Amino acid sequence: MTIVKTAISIQKSLFQRAEEIAKEMKISRSRLFVLAVEDFIRRYQNQILLEEINQAYSEAPDEKERDELRRMQRKSIKSIKAVEW
Repeated sequence: MTIVKTAISIQKSLFQRAEEIAKEMKISRSRLFVLAVEDFIRRYQNQILLEEINQAYSEAPDEKERDELRRMQRKSIKSIKAVEW
């Protein structure tokens, strides 16, 4: 794994809070920032995936999908009727 050094500019109060949290967690400030960025990326990717899923489900089924749904419903009803209670 290649390590890249970077410099960032943040508000002093945010920097101080990050320092406090790193000390509480007994990790380096760099490790804290890595964890924060990894978490941000994971949440961002999950948000994109959720939006894609919502988009897929928001589209109305086309004629072929509606036909398949009707076929599956008829088959399910026949199966349910065939079960003896």
